[in-house]
Amino acid sequence: MDERTPLLKRPSNSHSQVRNSRLYLAVTAAVLGNFIFGYSMVYPSAVLPQLQKPDVDPRLRMNKSQTALFGSIFTLGAAAGGLGAMVLNDLIGRKLSIMSSAVPSSVGFMLLVGASDRWMLHLGRFLTGIAGGITAASIPVYISEISHKRVRGTLGSCPQITAVLGALVLYALGLVLPWRWLALAGEVPVLLMVVLLMFMPSSPRRLLSLHKDQEAERALCWLRGDRYDTDEELHSIKESISTQTRVTLAQLLTPTFYKPILISVGMRFLQQMTGITPILVYLEPIFAQSQVSLEAKYDAVIVGVVRLFSVILAAFLMDKAGRKALLYTSSMLMFLALLTLTVTSHNPCPTNGTAPVDHHGTLLTSVGADQQTGTGSSVPIISTVVFIFGYAMGWGPITWLLMSEVLPLAARGVASGICVAVSWLTAFCLTQAFTYLVSAYGLVVPYFAFTVVCVLCLLFNAVCIPETRGRTLEEIEDYFRRSGGSEGGP
Repeated sequence: MDERTPLLKRPSNSHSQVRNSRLYLAVTAAVLGNFIFGYSMVYPSAVLPQLQKPDVDPRLRMNKSQTALFGSIFTLGAAAGGLGAMVLNDLIGRKLSIMSSAVPSSVGFMLLVGASDRWMLHLGRFLTGIAGGITAASIPVYISEISHKRVRGTLGSCPQITAVLGALVLYALGLVLPWRWLALAGEVPVLLMVVLLMFMPSSPRRLLSLHKDQEAERALCWLRGDRYDTDEELHSIKESISTQTRVTLAQLLTPTFYKPILISVGMRFLQQMTGITPILVYLEPIFAQSQVSLEAKYDAVIVGVVRLFSVILAAFLMDKAGRKALLYTSSMLMFLALLTLTVTSHNPCPTNGTAPVDHHGTLLTSVGADQQTGTGSSVPIISTVVFIFGYAMGWGPITWLLMSEVLPLAARGVASGICVAVSWLTAFCLTQAFTYLVSAYGLVVPYFAFTVVCVLCLLFNAVCIPETRGRTLEEIEDYFRRSGGSEGGP
């Protein structure tokens, strides 16, 4: 007995007693919110072609400005939801914040199901955007706080993977379901998420911050297994909480704080300026516009599959190849793909000298079957697949990861809210502008602009972004503290 007791108290041995099966269940329940986010965001891709058919209710048919609003208003809601999550996370905790997203999400989907006028479609999109903003800001924090350090990196990639999976499911269901049924299907993961999260524990860190030590110990014991010694981890969390202080304005003006914040904001801005959101939101109509060799809705599914594969691949390579190497590769692939799309879009199929708009003045037209199949080129679909693959290999998941790594802990709440707001407001403006640019000039102008942004992504990665692979959060923070972060990568 005397020999066994010390061994059980050793930190290394306590780690060996971790059983993560319940942790995986909790993460699965949480990331259903990201699944809903991905599903909701690309909803217009499958819906707009159906709403532009000749037999559609005139009260639902959209002109150019209405199409732009329908596609972009989700991102405006996401910005509002992300900012709201800053308050909710501190007020009711991470788990309840995620569960609260079910209210706007469920109401939004029901509005889309029963829409009898355009305002119901727009309001439904805005509400699902609010839900998406809440989950996008709350779920990564919840996962990081409940995860054991050995699996935190792997589980940290789950939100991005499930969001991509949600988009793929939307594309696939769009092959067989009408648009109202697509909205009704969105209610299923919402209900499942709420039911599962009811049985999951709150974050131990949240409970300790409320001085609920016994509940925190029970939650940690549930997450790690009954044979795990929780004392060391609970003590570490308490120390971390006790050292947190409010950040003053004077501190924010020091390089230790403003440089990582500017890097994070710059990455989120450039991430959206690559055009990923409007391309994903209008994917099916863009393919119809480009007159690809396959029917547009099937091309969208192919892109969804490639996107899912590349995100999973990036999760495996992130800690092996390094963040900067993947960002360089991502930027180059996106640059080459968008340059190809720019060149091919410069000489579109004959349109009698007019911009590619239909008789309603909308961005994306419902072309006939002869235009959608068999008569087009495979270059647009291949180039788009390469673009999506490149984005999902680097600038998609790594931007989120680096934001959580470089932001100083003391200012992380406010700084992450700023990053989320910048990201989704940029996406809103860009998705709106994309519609008008295509209507006026065709796809060539936005594709060219996105190509230029990819060059800026290369330069920003070379000059501003530090390599964080294999570094602790403390080492990364110390890098920005040393001489204002000007001594090279950590």
